[in-house]
Amino acid sequence: MTNLPPSDPRSSQRNPLDFDEFIGVIVAFTAIGSILFWALSRKESNWNFGQLIPSLSPTLAPNIQPNPQAGIDNNLVLGIPNTGVQPNLGTQLPVIPNQDLSEGVVKPGIPAIVIPVPEKPGEIPSVPGAGVFGFIPPLVDGNTPNISPTISPTISPSIAPKPQVTTPVAKLPIIPPPRAFTDVSDQFWAQGFINALSSRKIIEGFEDYSFRPNQPINRAEFAAIVNRAFKKEIGQTKLSFNDIPQNYWATGAINDAIATGFMKGFPDKTFKPDQKIPRVQVLVALVSGLNLKTPASPEKIVSIYKDAKDIPKYAIAKVAAATNDGLVVNYPDKGSLAPNREITRAEATAMIHQALVKMGRLQPIKSENIVQAP
Repeated sequence: MTNLPPSDPRSSQRNPLDFDEFIGVIVAFTAIGSILFWALSRKESNWNFGQLIPSLSPTLAPNIQPNPQAGIDNNLVLGIPNTGVQPNLGTQLPVIPNQDLSEGVVKPGIPAIVIPVPEKPGEIPSVPGAGVFGFIPPLVDGNTPNISPTISPTISPSIAPKPQVTTPVAKLPIIPPPRAFTDVSDQFWAQGFINALSSRKIIEGFEDYSFRPNQPINRAEFAAIVNRAFKKEIGQTKLSFNDIPQNYWATGAINDAIATGFMKGFPDKTFKPDQKIPRVQVLVALVSGLNLKTPASPEKIVSIYKDAKDIPKYAIAKVAAATNDGLVVNYPDKGSLAPNREITRAEATAMIHQALVKMGRLQPIKSENIVQAP
């Protein structure tokens, strides 16, 4: 056998390509050339290879400088009014699909990131409720959406209504019903006077529920009625009379009646509490205690009485004043004064009632027995 020499390894590198390999090389270069031609023929791509991969999620665009030479206002692409406010670069920007605004329709294709370019900084009014990168509605017809700013309603302060001021009304005193006396009928001439004073506890009856209207009254009893009726504020007085015991039941009333000017004692330092008091002395006591003025012609006034001549001279002026002010009540004869007759409990009650009417403390009542001055 003949031994062949070893083959030269360099001879294998100079083997010509076969037909299949040649076809593969041509296809590869053709594909590369097509891609380059397609990429170079794109007018709007500007070699932005980031658009080759579509992205449906927002991307982070840090430190992207705005393009001030953009043909159509880039703000329209985002639907943001040209506010002139410098956006804070480095924040998240939503990726908006690229649109051909010249044709007025949205073209599906490669997404683009477009940054709004401020033209006149500092001249944009702030839109309340949303920032520069707030929610922007998508473009559906190629027109810029009309974004109406949300205006917060002005809350006017509520004015509390003024409280109504009510004037307090003075409560009228509650007057208890009059005492039902067994001897005072509805037809009795002085029944109205007795009811008015008994309901106010100015006069009282007896233990047997009687009033005894026709019974004469003495000076001590009259002093007690005057004290309850007029109740004048006076200081403590202590008078000493020879005929009043220390523990007499009417001592306080007598002292007050004298201190207020309604009654007087006698020159002999006696009061005579048990003495029956005549009608003329009751009229003098009431006029003196109330300080009623004496009329200009007292004699003419008292001349209306049939028995005017029986009036003591010291009492003419007082009787005229009592007649002029409506204090005189005569029964049964309205024209007769009977000045020296002992006054009854009913008559004293009627005259004290008229004195309280004069003071404005009681309402007047109708009675045909009240004497009217001429």
